[in-house]
Amino acid sequence: MIDKLEMFIALANEGHFGRAAEVCRVTQPTLSSAIKQLEDQLGVQLVFRGSRFQGLTPEGQRVLDRARRIVADTRALRDEMRSLKQGLAGNLRIGVIPTALPMVASLTAPFTHRHPNVGVTILSRTSAEILTGLERLDLDAGITYLDNEPLGRVAQVPLYTEFYRLLCATGSPLANRDRVTWAELADLPLCLLTPDMQNRRIVTQHLAEAGVRVSPGVESNSTITLLAHVMTGRWLSILPKKLADLFAASGGLRAIPIVNPEAEHLVGLVAPHRDPPTPLIAALLETARRAAEVKG
Repeated sequence: MIDKLEMFIALANEGHFGRAAEVCRVTQPTLSSAIKQLEDQLGVQLVFRGSRFQGLTPEGQRVLDRARRIVADTRALRDEMRSLKQGLAGNLRIGVIPTALPMVASLTAPFTHRHPNVGVTILSRTSAEILTGLERLDLDAGITYLDNEPLGRVAQVPLYTEFYRLLCATGSPLANRDRVTWAELADLPLCLLTPDMQNRRIVTQHLAEAGVRVSPGVESNSTITLLAHVMTGRWLSILPKKLADLFAASGGLRAIPIVNPEAEHLVGLVAPHRDPPTPLIAALLETARRAAEVKG
């Protein structure tokens, strides 16, 4: 039954029989047969069928909600039994907003040092994708903003406070400034993250509050792409302090504080709210708390 529920969840997540079969590492006929067997066992139609997947029936949607809880509970039980037998082991999938990727090692390094039998997979995701991934069981945890947009029912541990810097080449007219205001960023050739990124929404909000309308010449969901454009000397970017400082440390670039106001937002670890949490998540949350205490 659990295997069939996992296949059903994969189908709901992927919206395609072939892709769901690939996720489950089975053939498409095997997955289709498992869904049909699940329908027979439950006595309801779960999926609208045609030449392709056409969505879940109302009954299928209700089963999906329950299936996610059942599968999550089963995985938690497996983790707990495995940890009792051989200590913590397995793999954690952590979604991380792009601007926090350079800082994630401050969490994963001490965690894997304490728990060498646990592997970690780091995936770059938007804040919305992280919350969706937690709900869909695609992710075990995430690192995202804690104070800017609703998170729903998740466990959370603050990791650090994000401040903002103007990143520019040393040849820029602003390169010798000790600080700039948000209002002074009007009409600059900016390259920024794409609007689906929460960092971009934060930057847009602070610029708007200073009376600046955003019209970037370049947009990307990759901070490396923004860096490459700033290095040409033609563009400037607005990035979190730690990321901007990291880019500027190699020389050729300046990271200038943006003030009036010096905006700040909290970034932290989030995980599905469970009482108690799985052993792996409990250990990750504890490592995050220790990391935050050291920085504090």
